[in-house]
Amino acid sequence: MDLLPRSPGEFGSARYWDRFFRQRGQRPFEWYGAFPELCPILHKYVRPRDKVLVVGCGNSELSEQMYDVGMCEDIVNIDISDAVIREMQERSGSKRPKMSYLLMDVLQMDFPDAHFQVVLDKGTLDAILTDEEEATLTKVDKMFSEISRVLQVGGRYLCVSLAQAHVLKKAVEYFSQEGWVVRVHQVARSEDKQQFVLPVFVYVMTKFRKIPGSAPQILEICPEEQDKPMRVESTERLVAAVKDRQHYALLCSQLSKTPCGEQVSLDLCDKESGKPRYTLHVVDSPSVKPSRDNHFAIFIIPQGRETEWLFGTEEGRRQLAASAGFGRLVTVALHREQHYEGMAGIQAELSGKVMELAPPGLPARQQVPFLSVGGDIGVRTVQHRDTSPLSGEYVVEDVKGDGTCYFRRLIFLRNRNVVQSEARLLARTSLPGQKKRRKDKKKPSPAEPPAAIDKSYLCCEHHKAMVAGLCLLGRPDPLPGTPLAVLVVGLGGGSLPLFIHDYFSQACVAVVEIDPSMLEVAMCWFGFSQGDRMRVHISDGLDYVAKLASEVFVLSPPAPAQFDAIMFDVDSKDLTVGMSCPPPAFVEKPFLQKVKTILKPEGVFVLNLVCRDARLKESVLATLREVFPLLYVRRIEGEVNEILFCQPTREGQRDPTELGARAQALEGALRQPGRPWDSSYVLADMLQAIKIL
Repeated sequence: MDLLPRSPGEFGSARYWDRFFRQRGQRPFEWYGAFPELCPILHKYVRPRDKVLVVGCGNSELSEQMYDVGMCEDIVNIDISDAVIREMQERSGSKRPKMSYLLMDVLQMDFPDAHFQVVLDKGTLDAILTDEEEATLTKVDKMFSEISRVLQVGGRYLCVSLAQAHVLKKAVEYFSQEGWVVRVHQVARSEDKQQFVLPVFVYVMTKFRKIPGSAPQILEICPEEQDKPMRVESTERLVAAVKDRQHYALLCSQLSKTPCGEQVSLDLCDKESGKPRYTLHVVDSPSVKPSRDNHFAIFIIPQGRETEWLFGTEEGRRQLAASAGFGRLVTVALHREQHYEGMAGIQAELSGKVMELAPPGLPARQQVPFLSVGGDIGVRTVQHRDTSPLSGEYVVEDVKGDGTCYFRRLIFLRNRNVVQSEARLLARTSLPGQKKRRKDKKKPSPAEPPAAIDKSYLCCEHHKAMVAGLCLLGRPDPLPGTPLAVLVVGLGGGSLPLFIHDYFSQACVAVVEIDPSMLEVAMCWFGFSQGDRMRVHISDGLDYVAKLASEVFVLSPPAPAQFDAIMFDVDSKDLTVGMSCPPPAFVEKPFLQKVKTILKPEGVFVLNLVCRDARLKESVLATLREVFPLLYVRRIEGEVNEILFCQPTREGQRDPTELGARAQALEGALRQPGRPWDSSYVLADMLQAIKIL
């Protein structure tokens, strides 16, 4: 039986609806849900003594159920279909004496002005506003004008709709310009099978007298999970908020039917601020054989560890899901701007929402486990927050790692999933003269991290590789007591230049940093300091190198090249390029030739390359080969970073055996008695995976 119109325009035709209801018979047709789903919203805006007009009533049971439960009795129903009006008059008859059904067009009603307190529309606006043609918009304007005319001041127009963007935008713009208050409710979904995948919304337009001049618009949205409305500042933002909820419903519908081939990511936002509170990734593991207890689990990533490879990359999350042994794992990252009441609080907050992401085949009433590392949500303490004109908003935060270790991190919030700088914190010790705590005294809070920086520990694997690259220097023995001139471009928290300064006692380190805010951060929060052998130059690295290179040729006779080692560890501020380190200008041929000019013939140029664009990376490597005859690479496992070691001549090429011996000799010299050394840092291991390009 064909009940659908040949064209959308037929939705506004009385002939179509007569045919529709004759073919359908007396079975009620409930557009966009039945009374139980709509009742929680309707009872807020319909009072028992209200006079209610239902436009485009069809053969829905909505009016009858409102009458029968005592919500309201003075209800007038109108429709353009003579067939359905006769049917409904017969169906209600003497059962509901105060309710009436009239054959009438909403575009031209016979009621006097200000006759009703409520106008209820369930799908009628959607049926009329099928497109944005001029004739259609004219009809809608007539409909809105008539509704406005028959409503009293303070009355409510309740419109049940699927909220297509053009429909919502038209309704909001029309009534808000008339000075009405506009609020959009999302209807809570029932547990029964839905007729529509998309969520249903109720627009509540409350009539106010129009104030001359430009009165501020009042636009609000009430998501299904909360009663308190959220104010939005424009029609566009309101439409976007509704669209977000529609996309989420489509996503949940898709995930409930089929496994997801690719990982799905979404943010759940705080109700009050609208800022992201949780970031979820849905990861399916086809290799896991399903059983009753391993369909679905939630994994809470401890605060501060969301940037780790296992949690912060697709491959890492895939490995995590497979090792956890669940067919679908939802990982949950916690945001630094939010406060959390422990694992139990997070579980209570997320339980209902994550079940909407459950996989197909999940047994009814199945308990879904919440997992984490060590069973807690980790510790994150924001120590400092500020904004730099060059780097944007940033934070310095202390986080708890594995075991009892704490780490201090610098994060640029424009790229919040990347740790710019990191340092391990030393365990707290009693101050001189301070008495030890008695056993029965309160222990220090586990959330209270230590404060002193452990300068002997390099947190970043790429920093360890860069230091190991000093074994490539052409001198007979790269021992720490030998004079060494090093240029580091990119300060960050200062861990790399600090380590070289402290462990190579004769090293003179020049650091170039474009952002003066970063020098302040390094000195205040990461234990960095300047001295006779450590100087920071606030300058663009491009300009600084170019100036040094020009001095080599200007002087007569030419000045000798200055540096034994040049290290680039500088991030790009342009996130649109597929290379986040270094900025593209740092690897252009003319600039690289200037770098070579200020590098000693037996020296080494060390570059931290972070490039996800395969073509761009190949182009960078080709340019480096043109300038530097000898090129090594050390890939950092589990990260995008690749450390490139470039030398001005091929004479410095060394075989693996010689490199290993030099690494052992250097490490032995660095491990001096009384000086702390990270036992996991083995220079020879760092150079084992080095390859000549």
